[in-house]
This record gives sequence, C-alpha cells and structure tokens, in this order.
Amino acid sequence: MTVTAAFVLYVVIWFMVFFVVLPLRLTTQGDAGTTLPGTHAGAPEDIGLGGLGRKALITTGVAALLFAAVASVILWGPWGVRDLDWFGRMGPPSAPPGG
Repeated sequence: MTVTAAFVLYVVIWFMVFFVVLPLRLTTQGDAGTTLPGTHAGAPEDIGLGGLGRKALITTGVAALLFAAVASVILWGPWGVRDLDWFGRMGPPSAPPGG
C-alpha cells in the first residue's frame, strides 16, 4: 500500500466514523423546546465548538484503531486482490522481480 493509498483510506474511515459519532448525545431544538422561527425542530440546539472538537477527537481515535485493523489485513492478511477476482479477469500472477 502506498502512502497516498494509506492517507485516502484513513480519510475515508475518519469521515465514516465522524458521521456515526456526530449525532450521538445531540440535543435538538425540538427536544429542548426552544425551536427558533425559521429552523427545523431537528436542528441542533447548541453544538458549540467544544462539543464538535470533542467529537472530532473521539473520531480520530476510533478511526486510527479501525485504520490499523484494515491496513494490517491489507498488508499481512490472508486475503489479497486476487481473491476478489471471481470472474478470472486478472490472469495468472506474474513472477516477482529477480526471481
């Protein structure tokens, strides 16, 4: 896996985890009973930068653990890209260089 592929994989995992963590422990305007005119009752009452920053830190930690698991399976796991070639379109594996 190249450095660019690892970075892209981490960013994708980070955003997926962020969208899961974002609605956790969220108080909506409808729950608080303070719906402002022109806003939806499902809008956050007060997200604040402190709450968003804490969620970003939690997301970073969880994403790092998930990235380590996925990257280890990609690099050293028992499965490879050829295991996903169900239609035989990749052809036979080539010999390693120098061998």
